[in-house]
Amino acid sequence: MTPAVQALKRAKVTFELHEYPHDPASAAYGEEAARLLGLAPHTVFKTLLAKIDGKLAVAVVPVSGMLDLKALARAANGRKAVMADTAEAERATGYVVGGISPLGQKQRLATFIDDSAADLACIHVSAGRRGLEIALAPTVLQRLTQARLAPLARR
Repeated sequence: MTPAVQALKRAKVTFELHEYPHDPASAAYGEEAARLLGLAPHTVFKTLLAKIDGKLAVAVVPVSGMLDLKALARAANGRKAVMADTAEAERATGYVVGGISPLGQKQRLATFIDDSAADLACIHVSAGRRGLEIALAPTVLQRLTQARLAPLARR
């Protein structure tokens, strides 16, 4: 059981786990999850780490879009956002890239979720390892991560 799943169980919230056979050659983890689970890409969200004015933050955006770093900086009332490097993201979260969950991270980081999630009854995020997704209400994810909704994705 991953730290993300443990966090959900401790919170006693409703969620579902979906497992799929991850192909180690695949580099587009979110798109792979959407395809293999038969989900609409706009309902599958990827968890990305960025540095906003030098501080790490989490951005959760649909796999059908790309993170707009300027929009993320604005959402955080910052000046500049850049992607965190892989080693830093893995160290801060305790997860490997491609399996980073917004839940159960080693460090509590400022978290921002693309506002398109508010239009959905259910979204899918990584459960903390490649090949495992969590389905849950976006309001639950927002509450548990203390996230702010903001327009973050370029479609």
